[in-house]
Amino acid sequence: MDIKEYSGKDFRISHLKSLKFASVASINTNIDPIQKDREKMISALTEQKRMVEAKITGQTFAPTHIIRRKNDEGKLVKVEVPKRLRQGWFNDASGKLFFSVRYAGKIIEFAKDKNAIEVGEFSNLPGVLDTLMEAVRAGELDTHLTTATAERRKLLRKAG
Repeated sequence: MDIKEYSGKDFRISHLKSLKFASVASINTNIDPIQKDREKMISALTEQKRMVEAKITGQTFAPTHIIRRKNDEGKLVKVEVPKRLRQGWFNDASGKLFFSVRYAGKIIEFAKDKNAIEVGEFSNLPGVLDTLMEAVRAGELDTHLTTATAERRKLLRKAG
């Protein structure tokens, strides 16, 4: 029997006629790439701030994210795993505390040979992170973020 004919009706078309179709642009195509970079940077700085605040209060900060893995039967399932998070602060040889901003796998250089922010006391770090987030929101790091993203894309194209 032909698929088109089943009691004299074409069921493939009759089902589709009951649906209301529309022309809609994808949400992702409307996002400005600079705004996307800003949101990613703010998200990363927020995680750094939460990690700092947890360390100040003596708690542990263990963010997780969901990935897809194959289970024992070979089916893809969603699994919540700990997120690998690199702390952005460090002490130099003299014991001073610094914070460096990483984006797209690269440390951001704020000025020539200036790739870190001197923090002073550890308790000052949340304030420094707040200032950085405000700078990102104001667009002060747009050129740095765009450059880092472009270099990352170029590197990934060569590898692929």
